Amino acid sequence: MAKSTLKFRDSVAEYERIATAVRERKFSPLYLLMGEESYFIDCLCDLLSDSILNEAERAFNQITVYGRDTDSGQVINLCRQMPMMGSYQVVIVKEAQKLKGLDKLSLYTQKPSPTTILVLCHKEKNADKRSAFYKGCAANGTVLESVRPRDYEISAWLQQFITRRGFAIEAKALSMLTDHLGTDISKIANELEKLVVSMPEGRKKITDGDIETNIGISKDFNNFELCNAVMTRDMGRALMIADHFARNPKDNPLLLTVMALFTQFRDVFVVNYLRWQARHGRRAFPDDRELMQLLKKNNTFAVGEVKKVSANWDNRKVFNILGLIREYDAKSKGLGSGGLSDGELLRELLLKIFML
Repeated sequence: MAKSTLKFRDSVAEYERIATAVRERKFSPLYLLMGEESYFIDCLCDLLSDSILNEAERAFNQITVYGRDTDSGQVINLCRQMPMMGSYQVVIVKEAQKLKGLDKLSLYTQKPSPTTILVLCHKEKNADKRSAFYKGCAANGTVLESVRPRDYEISAWLQQFITRRGFAIEAKALSMLTDHLGTDISKIANELEKLVVSMPEGRKKITDGDIETNIGISKDFNNFELCNAVMTRDMGRALMIADHFARNPKDNPLLLTVMALFTQFRDVFVVNYLRWQARHGRRAFPDDRELMQLLKKNNTFAVGEVKKVSANWDNRKVFNILGLIREYDAKSKGLGSGGLSDGELLRELLLKIFML
């Protein structure tokens, strides 16, 4: 099956569109919620479960089954039943990817019952888009394809998530969250929900101190601070942070640190190259808005920081440093590491960067 070309931002937009329709009580007869990213699937399933029927109706007209425990014939029989004392019945199939005879559901998806709303939660992968089952869902219902985000897509989604809850977040606090929590948006959303609840009344800006207090990420020893120390050539500070990482390897995976350093130096290389082009009349130096797109940043503050530190680095050195980081990226995955610990590898990498 061909790999999907859908982007994470497309999944976010489609999720918002479907959620809005559900809140407005504009329901489809069936929903296929599929893909590798479970967060949007779970959120929509919960929203549908809570929105279609009221609490009293749910006792008679809403049923949840699991794919591993049932088959397509049983699901079809449930969907063909008439609702009791209401307009709709709701059938939710969780783990639909494990449903026995999934393709046979095409007998139902091609002509769904007008009195049943079927919700299929198909996690871990997409349904086969060439199948009659999928084509029936797409033609007669609503399909969400939930794509996992790449690391550079998290910050923008995270800011949007926070803004919708009436809060703002400092750049460093945002960096701490994305570096520490990675691309697991279910985990990120869960941590942020707890953080928002714990914020002092009346304060609407999330700081690095809030992240440290409520989520347990150090505001002094993190990838944001390490990158800042390296870019300002503060070797003592960088090595001190590296020592902290070595003592707490589970909280500071080397792979994430290497990725953060690579991103920082890649951005510096790009900005310096654009400056070189501008000096030689090849093209005008981009404004901050264009730089945000080129560097995949979500605010002008982050762009300004890259512009400031890049002036202190020669691109010939930056090119060599990017090569070093690639080498240690491989070592962080066990290729040619010589048995060194993650802490030793990071210290070695930093010393080589400062010696260039």
